[in-house]
Amino acid sequence: MLFVVAMFSALTLADEPGKHPAYLHALTDLRDARAHLDKLTPSDHMDNEEQHAIDEIDKAIGEIKHASIDDGKDIHDHMPVDAHLGHKGRYHKALELLDRAHHDIDEREDDVFAHGLKHRALQHIDEAHRIVDHLIMQASND
Repeated sequence: MLFVVAMFSALTLADEPGKHPAYLHALTDLRDARAHLDKLTPSDHMDNEEQHAIDEIDKAIGEIKHASIDDGKDIHDHMPVDAHLGHKGRYHKALELLDRAHHDIDEREDDVFAHGLKHRALQHIDEAHRIVDHLIMQASND
């Protein structure tokens, strides 16, 4: 009986707000980075690299949520994107947000289960970062 009570207590604590604040901050930054890569107006064209970066961000978000670390917000719940930023400005802001998410997730993790999550999420964030770096280089050459 004591074992069952302990198990329910542990499960309750797993969803306790504030248990993984760094991951929750990372979710916010990832949604914001995603918004900066998504097209702003119907006239904006999204190329395959932008879509690939968005897909990697979505995968990182999915990894975090797979570990039941979820703030319950929709993928489109993000800070407003400055409509006056051009593509290059949006790319730079997305990089800043990806760096912040990377930093948040890369904090020390005592939970062994989260080590795999952390590694996979960081891989997706790093891939999105690499793609956005390339987009910035392309925008500089235009």
